Amino acid sequence: MNDPSRTRFHKKGLRLGLILAALLSLYLIWLTVHLIRFRAYTSTPDPDSIHEVTGAYHIHSAHSDGRKDVAAIAREGARAGLEFVILTDHGHPNLESLASQGWKQGTLVLAGSELSVNRGHLVALGLEDPYPQFSQNAEISAAQIRAARGLSVIAHPYSKVAWSWGPEAGYSGLEIINADSMLRKDFLITLAFLPALLINPRLTLLKTLDRPEKNLAKWDKMNRNGRVFGFYSTDAHLLYRSLFTLLNLHCLLNDSLAPDFTAAREQIQEALRQGRFFNAVDAAAHSRGFRFTGRRHGEIIPMGSAVPWKSEIELIVRTPYAFAHETRLLYNGQPIADSRGGELIVPAEAAGVYRVEVYLRERTPLKRDIPWIISNPIFLLEKTS
Repeated sequence: MNDPSRTRFHKKGLRLGLILAALLSLYLIWLTVHLIRFRAYTSTPDPDSIHEVTGAYHIHSAHSDGRKDVAAIAREGARAGLEFVILTDHGHPNLESLASQGWKQGTLVLAGSELSVNRGHLVALGLEDPYPQFSQNAEISAAQIRAARGLSVIAHPYSKVAWSWGPEAGYSGLEIINADSMLRKDFLITLAFLPALLINPRLTLLKTLDRPEKNLAKWDKMNRNGRVFGFYSTDAHLLYRSLFTLLNLHCLLNDSLAPDFTAAREQIQEALRQGRFFNAVDAAAHSRGFRFTGRRHGEIIPMGSAVPWKSEIELIVRTPYAFAHETRLLYNGQPIADSRGGELIVPAEAAGVYRVEVYLRERTPLKRDIPWIISNPIFLLEKTS
């Protein structure tokens, strides 16, 4: 004899199973559509006299809380097509990480250290041996890094170990986007696209990025008082190869990267010290060929430069890409000109800080308000008597 309650329970379970199967089917269709529609755009810029090299910044190895050793990280960098990677293992400084620098697996491995200071985390880059023992006071550490010809970069200023702002201390840089922070912040989006990590991890990582509004506003404010450079940061502890294709630094050198380690290290470190690099979300589109310079009577003013303002200075942006994009020139953080073409030329009408943001306008997982490319500024200074 049939039990009515058992029959009803069986029917409810069957309906629930059918609903879950339908939802799973819809989810798989949704995910498949995103995977099929994803396209990373490529560029073939004309060569110029500048030697452009691509790398990844802010990487943790087994010398601190990273999952892989330095040789494996270098190998992943080479597979991702990088010319250099920059380790930032925790320490004051991390001497083991610094000792691991060199040409490895065809990739130039450089190292700084991520310092835990009283205001948050401060990355020391471009240090010269012998390395000082850094203070846990942020302002003192910044002065020590400067004395060692290094750069002090404020890491993930509004996430993870957030930075507590105090008096200006001559910091050299600020992280504009931090991939690890974005992954933690957008956990639900990461979870929704988790299966895509096995097929096309760049899609998942691109979906986690949001516009770094507070970081950009703070960067523009800091630049009113001095030269501060912006960095796109992988903050990689694992998923190295995927993160290496997501966010990159593009350094502009006067010569090809030297085969000698000491010479090559100085080339990259000098480009970073001078702000002669731009940042790009290369997982969405290859950005090689971007150029931002000033010009006055044939004299070229490189990106990152600080020079007296003169009325004859023109600012020139070149974006040699066949796919749709929008270029914006900003003055003291505010847009003053834009272009949908491959070149933008604007006279500099006043002293101030000029920088460039480029946005993709093709179909892309990258949100429309996230800068695909961010230049470092050109600083035009008030004339002094």
